[in-house]
Amino acid sequence: MAGNSQRRNRRTSNKKGATVGSGGKRRRGLEGKGPTPPAEMRKGHVKQRVANARARQAAKRPVSRRGGKGPNEMVVGRNPVVEALREGVPANTLYVQQFIDSDDRVREALKLAADRGGIHLMEAPKAELDRLTNGLNHQGLVLQVPPYEYAHPEDLSAAAFDEDEDPLIVALDGVTDPRNLGAVVRSVSAFGGHGVVVPERRAAGMTAGAWKTSAGTAARTPVARATNLTRTLEAYQKAGLMVVGLAADGDVELQDLEALDGPVVIVVGSEGKGLSRLVGETCDLRVRIPMPGGAESLNAGVAAGVVLYEAARRRA
Repeated sequence: MAGNSQRRNRRTSNKKGATVGSGGKRRRGLEGKGPTPPAEMRKGHVKQRVANARARQAAKRPVSRRGGKGPNEMVVGRNPVVEALREGVPANTLYVQQFIDSDDRVREALKLAADRGGIHLMEAPKAELDRLTNGLNHQGLVLQVPPYEYAHPEDLSAAAFDEDEDPLIVALDGVTDPRNLGAVVRSVSAFGGHGVVVPERRAAGMTAGAWKTSAGTAARTPVARATNLTRTLEAYQKAGLMVVGLAADGDVELQDLEALDGPVVIVVGSEGKGLSRLVGETCDLRVRIPMPGGAESLNAGVAAGVVLYEAARRRA
């Protein structure tokens, strides 16, 4: 019996003693984790991505990359030259044919160029103007438009973040009509956007026609040129911007698009083909514009204007 008692005592002594209470662990577990941190502090939240993007942009200052320059352009003919000068199209030289028969348009062109300043007046023989214009019917007036200096796509979002604003950018995919580009630039300026992105190839650039359609707003609204539009959109996504493509078969209607309240890129395709496949697959959302009248599509300038108006209305 004594041996059995000793064995029981040994077994008892090897066991851990009973734990009284939880040492406050349960009480601490019931206390919660404190107030919810702000959106900028929550991992993965869009506002945190925006805050991080702003920090990266600030660290990069004052370095700014450019998107390159476009080619020289010649505006030829009396009416086109006068219209370009009236609309403030940038120009560095006005060529006038020697011994030209002066009429009201020639006189107005000379006066507009002189009043603006910074435009050289050059008199040249007809043969020289024929050579400059590759034989086009110049009617004795030729206006030289300097290369347009494009912004870098990153500059557009950086400028918005610097102003503590959510970027509102329009990207054009396959839009080849300069007048549509000019109309989009005008709408971006009117509704408080931060710029337009165009592809480097197979797309309209900032020609004299685009300048005229923009009605002078191209002077204060930057246009950026992207070497690869898909990669540019992906870079915007990494910076915290939502990429929204306009499509007739979009999953979301414009009035239900909450993304317009925050940092967003609106991608507009061509009227005939819409968004290209890769660009469409890159978009976070595809949105459609309701058209009760039954129209199948809108041109790029009108479609962009409708969406920009809605964005401006929500941000007001």
